[in-house]
Amino acid sequence: MKTKSLITLAAGLTLTLSGCFGAPLAPLSDLGTIKVAAWNMEHLAEANGTGCRPRTDADYQSLRAYAEALDADVIAVQEVESQAAVERVFDPSQYVVLVENRVASGRGGACRGEDGLTIRDQRTGFAIRKGLAFERQADLVALQLGNADLRSGVDIVVRPRGQPLRLLSVHLKSGCSSGDRNEACPTLMQQVPVMEDWIDRRADEGVRFAVLGDFNRRLAQAGDAVWADWDDATPSNSDLSLAAGTTSARCNPRYSDFIDHIVLDRRATADQLEFEERTYEGEALSDHCAIAVTIRAR
Repeated sequence: MKTKSLITLAAGLTLTLSGCFGAPLAPLSDLGTIKVAAWNMEHLAEANGTGCRPRTDADYQSLRAYAEALDADVIAVQEVESQAAVERVFDPSQYVVLVENRVASGRGGACRGEDGLTIRDQRTGFAIRKGLAFERQADLVALQLGNADLRSGVDIVVRPRGQPLRLLSVHLKSGCSSGDRNEACPTLMQQVPVMEDWIDRRADEGVRFAVLGDFNRRLAQAGDAVWADWDDATPSNSDLSLAAGTTSARCNPRYSDFIDHIVLDRRATADQLEFEERTYEGEALSDHCAIAVTIRAR
């Protein structure tokens, strides 16, 4: 891929930091496949009745039941206030929760213009099934572009059978789902080369990888410029695929295009077995449904 002038020195420094934060757990040596998922949880707050989607104990219990039915080994989460918020949904006796280290601006503001509701912090992260070996890498803070209201990426390596799989949980700028003319598009377009640089670096390594989360972009649309930038097969392992393939989204009948994606590199694509979008029964628990892909663990 082409080198982009918009990639800052901060991006380079961030991407070269690669360390283990905390001791990894023992690997699941008998696991033949691994299921990884992405789920924007729509303003998941840690306390009842707070945030842009105030919830009750019953709501959190419904979210937990949905998470249990999803039954994924690793879930990239978005729009979560904190580790405590995620642990209300993903049982901490079953999952290790990691949340980005970003210090939010604290500006908050009203939720979609509604009086009495205040925006809480929105972070990215992971829930990782206990017993699955993992190592945390440095957060991809370059995605913030120096703006504390933008999200960084959470970067981990999991080892389901000893062989590593690198995963990045992202939530890119909203408001530019296609084209480049909307007000939010200049910001998203500055995040594109940061993502491209991360992809290039991973493609040059001997490790399969996937980027998961809310891209706020219809990447599968014909001729999408963002996807064309990332998926140009240079280096060769950055010959990418969308795990959903040609599947249409079913979460909301108004929208047939996914904006949540699981992007796989060439090596992970060869190991893909199954894609799933888990819709809701009855009331939607979030304005996004979880998507998941099962791949060979190796």
